[in-house]
Amino acid sequence: MPLSLRPLHPLFVAEATGVDLRQPPSPGLADEIHRAMDSYAVLVFPGQELDDEQQMAVGRALGKLEPTRGVVDAHKHRLKHQEMNDISNLDTDGKLLAADDRRRMFALGNRLWHSDSSFKPIPAKYSMLHARVIPPEGGDTEFADMRAAWDALPEKDKAKVKGLTTWHSLIYSRAQLGFDEYTEEEKRVFAPVPQRLVRRHPGSGRVSLYLSAHIGRVEGMPVPEGMAMIRDLTEHATQREFVYRHRWRQFDLVMWDNRCTLHRARPFEDSTYPRDMRRVTLEDAAPTLEQQAA
Repeated sequence: MPLSLRPLHPLFVAEATGVDLRQPPSPGLADEIHRAMDSYAVLVFPGQELDDEQQMAVGRALGKLEPTRGVVDAHKHRLKHQEMNDISNLDTDGKLLAADDRRRMFALGNRLWHSDSSFKPIPAKYSMLHARVIPPEGGDTEFADMRAAWDALPEKDKAKVKGLTTWHSLIYSRAQLGFDEYTEEEKRVFAPVPQRLVRRHPGSGRVSLYLSAHIGRVEGMPVPEGMAMIRDLTEHATQREFVYRHRWRQFDLVMWDNRCTLHRARPFEDSTYPRDMRRVTLEDAAPTLEQQAA
């Protein structure tokens, strides 16, 4: 059965059915998925009862997996694969994280609007998040279309931001929540990296803002001025008409393109209910400053 797409939002996002991802996508199906991603930027694959090996295989069929994870206490990893991100509120024994656990405090940054791995020299292409265990309510994920946000900017604002470079770090995003407890090794790993503020998406050819909570300064601007501009752009880009809210069902696999979307997690009763989500992330082709400018 061919890939079937049903739009879930007027601007982006589609439900993708007709495929069983327990088998790695064939080259032909992988091409279909890439084309759908170029068009919709977010795809929801419902009812995909995958294990870790199968989810990893889906990622490998679509591109190169990111080799590292952006986390604190990286040695406390409960999953088999180092490349698989543990987006949960569980410790290495499968128990709920304590309220004051350092990993829980750090993970609260996922509630900020961000693009995965924009803090890495080569940032993320696709993220693939799979719902294994979900709470009875809350824990939704919101996505925002950065291509539509760019299109809606006034021309004078486009001209102002088009050639700018921003600096990204996990330290910058967590500082917004008051988290500053890092080891010396984490400070080294999380050192700021430069990224274009405006990108041309290679698959669709559309121009997109490249925003993230990980931005901490704008090249060539005083920090307060630059960050005020980033805040204004983020407020513009996350207006409700640009946003889709996904209410998770068990075994949903949601895939999004970090090059042209923002996302954020919404809260749930994480001291009461487990939420076990696992993410496989594809690495982009090159640093953004080496890619085609807008």
